[in-house]
Amino acid sequence: MDRMRWYAAAGDLDEVNNVWNKWKSALQKHPCTESYNIIMDLSVHKGRDVDAVKVFNRMINDGALPNSRTYTVIIDHLVKSGKLDSAVEVFRILPQMRIKRTLKQYSIMVGALISNNRLDAIKDLLEEMRADGILPGRAMHWSLQQMQEAGYDEKNINELIRKMLPDGRIKSISYCSGDADGDDDEEENAEDVSDQCHLKPWMDPAALASALRNWGPDEVAALEDSRFVWTTRLVSKIIRSFNSAETAWQFFCWVAHQPGFTHDSYTVSRMIAKLARHGCVHLVNELLSKMEREGLVMSFSTLRLIIDFYGISGNGVAALKVFRNAKAVCGPVPENHLLFLYSSLLRTLSKCKMDDDVTNILEEMVLLGIFPDRQTFSGLMHHFALQGDIKTVQRLFGMVRQSGVEPDGYMYKVVIDAYCKCERASLGLRVFEEMCSYGQQLADIATKDLLVKSLWKEGKLREAASVEERCEELSNNGISFGLPGHMFTMNALDLRRVYEIYSSSFDAVDSSSMDIKT
Repeated sequence: MDRMRWYAAAGDLDEVNNVWNKWKSALQKHPCTESYNIIMDLSVHKGRDVDAVKVFNRMINDGALPNSRTYTVIIDHLVKSGKLDSAVEVFRILPQMRIKRTLKQYSIMVGALISNNRLDAIKDLLEEMRADGILPGRAMHWSLQQMQEAGYDEKNINELIRKMLPDGRIKSISYCSGDADGDDDEEENAEDVSDQCHLKPWMDPAALASALRNWGPDEVAALEDSRFVWTTRLVSKIIRSFNSAETAWQFFCWVAHQPGFTHDSYTVSRMIAKLARHGCVHLVNELLSKMEREGLVMSFSTLRLIIDFYGISGNGVAALKVFRNAKAVCGPVPENHLLFLYSSLLRTLSKCKMDDDVTNILEEMVLLGIFPDRQTFSGLMHHFALQGDIKTVQRLFGMVRQSGVEPDGYMYKVVIDAYCKCERASLGLRVFEEMCSYGQQLADIATKDLLVKSLWKEGKLREAASVEERCEELSNNGISFGLPGHMFTMNALDLRRVYEIYSSSFDAVDSSSMDIKT
């Protein structure tokens, strides 16, 4: 990765590809997602649009799961190429793919909408940013200031701009001519207010968090003597950068008593998420009560994050309690967000092996008219298959058919795997035939091999040969086997839609010959 980054910084795409190909050969599998991102980003900067699209195609078919930065590269590429409507469409799809939309993505979209004089769309975008718990950065401040200069007068936007203005306590600092210029978009203002300071008025929050990791009397004294200007953005970033929840909590309590600083919904939410990740249920409950008493509103995305983190720390009961109290901490949850919230809860309860609660929540969803999406169904079927509960897997697959949800290749893979591992290969074959009749294809070669092996084991040699023959025919027709889905998060159809938008914007690939499977 370091070599790829060095060559990318030098703009040498050929050497980046050489390193990547050698790495892949040595691993005998796909490298990490970020390696694809580096090649995509450099291809875009080199003006090789079609190559960038092909890298995205290859990432998917190699089984590497695209992440937030992948979509940042795609959105930025589309915007810079004058394909704003396509960029907006990709941006809108991300939540249903459970991809966190980042500050950089929002900044790109705001700047593009302003440049194209689509000012009325900005308000909705800023509301979505609040719902995602994203604190605007200084780069966005300049974009919004352009709106004011253009004569756009909207109360909420003007108030947001006011909050984004540089803190009045942070004075302008003249620094030596030998200082290096830097991009401060991702850093936060902080200042040593002593006279004749020759330091830049910002710092790296991660570096400060690292220096404070022990949180002893000496560190606290040095921090107090530094006379930093504490802002909401700086405090939020430092809390996020702490590895230890205990140290983060000590800092959170200490900074609350610093002159001129008051915790707000952003800093409290950040602290709650950190505590939930480490299973500190009691402190989380205390802060949630504090938010409710003081009228602080938590973002919907933070609420989901807490529930997801409780799944990691194994606190399903606490996650269920937070879910039931959602309205009190973040206000009424929009109907289009309820599905995502329920999906996060089902995933957490599954991780905690609270099967009875999973069933109850699923029934509750159906009664409310909220049907799980493909990735949620796939995750639940995989969970119950691991428990050996084949009847529940069958019931869930029946619900998929009844609800009108179209199974994708990944869902079929999960069901076939479940039947084969429970020594019901004949049922797996039936699902395979159904999949083929609907024009779907297996998500990966491993599932095909498992089905063939299971059929052989049950003495169904003719059926095993038929599966091999049909899969070989697909392979000869140029269809590759990848992993275009993921339990509880992403499904192949959404991924295909993003690919279609991206590739058609640059006439990269004829959709009839795409490798991405559904």
